[in-house]
Amino acid sequence: MKAILVDDEPANLENLSALIKKHCSQVEIVAVEKDVELAAISVKNHRPDLLFLDIQMGTHTGFDLLNLLPDKSFEIIFVTAYDHYGIQAVKFAALDYLLKPVDIDELIAAVGKAELKIREKKQNQQLDFLLNLIKKGDSAPPKIALPQLQEIRYVQVSEIIRCEADNTYTNFFLTSGEKIMVSKPLKEYADMLQPNGFIRSHQSHLVNPAFVKSWLKEDGGTLLLTEGYKIPVSKPNRERVKNLLNK
Repeated sequence: MKAILVDDEPANLENLSALIKKHCSQVEIVAVEKDVELAAISVKNHRPDLLFLDIQMGTHTGFDLLNLLPDKSFEIIFVTAYDHYGIQAVKFAALDYLLKPVDIDELIAAVGKAELKIREKKQNQQLDFLLNLIKKGDSAPPKIALPQLQEIRYVQVSEIIRCEADNTYTNFFLTSGEKIMVSKPLKEYADMLQPNGFIRSHQSHLVNPAFVKSWLKEDGGTLLLTEGYKIPVSKPNRERVKNLLNK
């Protein structure tokens, strides 16, 4: 889980950061902020899963920060030194809060609950994606969901140049130059992308034919892609790959 910590007191930020790193290994702190406006920019840039937010920060409050953010898809754990300040509203909203000094057991419990909510939210996003595909009746969907540790990426199939196996993982190479690793085997994506015309040229390679530039005769058969990359074609697949490319 990506997290941002917001508190106007550096000592509090250091203490909370140390506790999280020691006791909540599933949390990756991507930013710490002491100013409400800078924190708003940081949230927009990093798109965290979780926000640890001080309620009272000088002349501002944590609620001022939330009012600056149109997208509040993250989970929030409020952190405050005063039990009375805003806690009643927080309780009514069924949100978690921690009192300073932060208790380790309460921190672990709050992070655990946030993690469950985040996981359920991501599962719901995947379900919505699936239901939309079914509703459209697309046999060859224009997008594919690629689950990663911190997010689910929705990628245009037309932007996938090739896929390459890495043991039980699959690397996706996109037209943007980005490489995305997914913890699923290549066979699963070969079956999934076949309706889109993707060709399994080799046990370790899946190719989008739109990016095949030519067939090279070297090594008995190699595909040269428009990006200049060469993809091997295994001997048992050579005739099948040629026939598919000639369609």
